[in-house]
Amino acid sequence: MNIHEHQAKAVLAEFGVAVPRGYPAFSVDEAVEAAKKLGGPVFVVKSQIHAGGRGKGRFEGLGPDAKGGVRVVKSAEDVQANAAEMLGRVLVTHQTGPKGKQVNRLYIEEGAAIAKEFYLSLLVDRETSRVSVVASTEGGMDIEEVAHSTPDKIVTFSIDPATGVWPHHGRALSGALGLKGDLAKQAAKLLGQLYEAFVAKDMAMLEVNPLIVTADDQLRVLDAKVSFDSNALYRHPDIVALRDETEEDPKEIEASKFDLSYIALDGEIGCMVNGAGLAMATMDIIKLYGAEPANFLDVGGGADEAKVTAAFKIIIADPNVKGILVNIFGGIARCDILAQGVVAAVKQVGLKVPLVVRLEGTNAELGKKIINESGLNVIAANDLSDGAEKIVKAVRGAQ
Repeated sequence: MNIHEHQAKAVLAEFGVAVPRGYPAFSVDEAVEAAKKLGGPVFVVKSQIHAGGRGKGRFEGLGPDAKGGVRVVKSAEDVQANAAEMLGRVLVTHQTGPKGKQVNRLYIEEGAAIAKEFYLSLLVDRETSRVSVVASTEGGMDIEEVAHSTPDKIVTFSIDPATGVWPHHGRALSGALGLKGDLAKQAAKLLGQLYEAFVAKDMAMLEVNPLIVTADDQLRVLDAKVSFDSNALYRHPDIVALRDETEEDPKEIEASKFDLSYIALDGEIGCMVNGAGLAMATMDIIKLYGAEPANFLDVGGGADEAKVTAAFKIIIADPNVKGILVNIFGGIARCDILAQGVVAAVKQVGLKVPLVVRLEGTNAELGKKIINESGLNVIAANDLSDGAEKIVKAVRGAQ
């Protein structure tokens, strides 16, 4: 689960992290009021969307010379004018894709005198089962280019959860950023605060970009992006309350209600699979045969008829879907139960696109019988490769 920048900074502030003062604004009037509270002389008007690259983004409907989604202004009147231009408009960045995201809220923040910019992030390294710290002296909007062109400028080290942050971790961070004296002490303290927040709130990723040194030699978190482990949200009702469903795909929201692992993609072939590994293999083989998957969807090993029915409805609700591949390998999940769910869903919502079904494993023959006797126009597949080939051909033939 992702949250907005202003929410991330509020969470970090609970752990003592130094962040600039600021206020969220959902209207132009609230933006002006926020500016009055801050008092100036410099304000930053920040679009709040779940995507990076806001500063270099562009608003639909504005000319090529228009400013991006993060703007520095010097009066409450300028805050008002920029807020009016930004709120309700679609912001397109390299992370949103061409569709962009509508800006429904802003963050009005006090300006900062920036002497240096750094990059700092914490994330879970699944290979080592530790928290990895990634730091670079090249912070700011071009960190992706730095990672691509000069990876030697990015330093990584890990923190053992059995010990937490030790003094040598602080020295490693200050060394990576070239900080000495009091700034090195501040960096070590900040790392401890960020790690404490990361673990306490079950974060999956915490990115600070940029981390700045101000003109008076103070470290400040100027921007923060945080995502949380969805499997641990039950422990954090305060974090769940921060969820902004307007930033999420409605199909993904519906899927979460049925505990389905669903991610919408841009392809034309809908996939319903049981098992994350099998789902990824299914997506790969669809691409191998020249098409693109419209989604990742894992109904899970314990899927029942209601869950499968919900999953099928979500797939069909996607207007981009031109064909559906159901790929079931029955282990814990029984093929007959999943087949019943497919039949029930199709009878409820109808079927206007080709459907290929591959069943293998527990009660596969019974599942195939249920499908065959349903009266549905279903194309049977012998194996995964056969299923992918048939659905791609069916979709291409229908175009």
